[in-house]
Amino acid sequence: MNEHGGRPVVVVTGASAGIGRAIAQEFGRHGWRVALLARGVDGLAGARREVEELGGEALELPTDVADEDQVEAAAAAVEAAWGTIDVWVNDAMATIFTEALSIPPADFRRATEVTYFGTVWGTLAALRRMKPRNRGTIVQVGSALAYRSIPLQAPYCGAKAAIRGFTDSLRSELVHDRSRVHLTMVQLSAFNTPQFDWGRTNLTKRPRPMGKIFQPELAARAVYFAATHRRRELWVGWPAVQAIVGTKFIPGLLDEMLGRTAVDGQHTDEPLPPGRKDNLWEPVPGDHGAHGRFDAQAHADSSQFWLTTHRTEVGLAALGLAAVAGLLFGRRG
Repeated sequence: MNEHGGRPVVVVTGASAGIGRAIAQEFGRHGWRVALLARGVDGLAGARREVEELGGEALELPTDVADEDQVEAAAAAVEAAWGTIDVWVNDAMATIFTEALSIPPADFRRATEVTYFGTVWGTLAALRRMKPRNRGTIVQVGSALAYRSIPLQAPYCGAKAAIRGFTDSLRSELVHDRSRVHLTMVQLSAFNTPQFDWGRTNLTKRPRPMGKIFQPELAARAVYFAATHRRRELWVGWPAVQAIVGTKFIPGLLDEMLGRTAVDGQHTDEPLPPGRKDNLWEPVPGDHGAHGRFDAQAHADSSQFWLTTHRTEVGLAALGLAAVAGLLFGRRG
């Protein structure tokens, strides 16, 4: 329950499709009130139906997160309808699959404004409401690309890295103010979402996620966990762990490896469909759901995620094994 005694309230940006859609479903499954922010009204309507069918309540708020006034108005509308905002999830993003030199400045700016500034405006709108109450959680939906950039997605990689820097700065400010508001960031691997069918591209082949692919429901469970536990950061999937840790120790080697493999690794051999639309400037009409076209290749679970969310159990099991080993070796001695 929130401080008013009712259902807890979460705001989810990018809620009309992909990971944001799955996040909305996950909070609905737990009985939350879910405020749905996105541009695509068809997807918002679909998300609302799903949240309500799963046992939650939903509020549709068509919003372009790149516009700070629209974000602030959406936050005010949530408060007017439901009172306190308990959790704010920043998920909205835009990407462009192409070499940086070929991106028109207006497109580069737009992708940055949606992905980076959309998160900034959402975070500040949440903080204006959470800090006076000294409670609340803000979840930044990040990516391993916040640490380890790849070719063909310079605006997105730059924005995710900037979100990490922005979030770290705010954490220090909250510590200084002795605030109980919690900031957390979830760093994801590659996921099966519609972004590969509607991200802007000038490639001749259809984009695809690079490496091992996971289903968006795994990301949603991770976001819910982050929203309900005070973790500073949560990594999801072994590929994210490998990318983040590898960047710390062998960044130059990864530059070379990704330069050789990551361009071809981000597209299939299929040509782009005729009349393909992208969502950089306008939403693509229709309800596109949470999943992309890679269901046959996507994994629903991750052993790494289970381990990181069951640290106490893993630690106790390790201590138990160590004790048994000690007894065995003691007897031999």
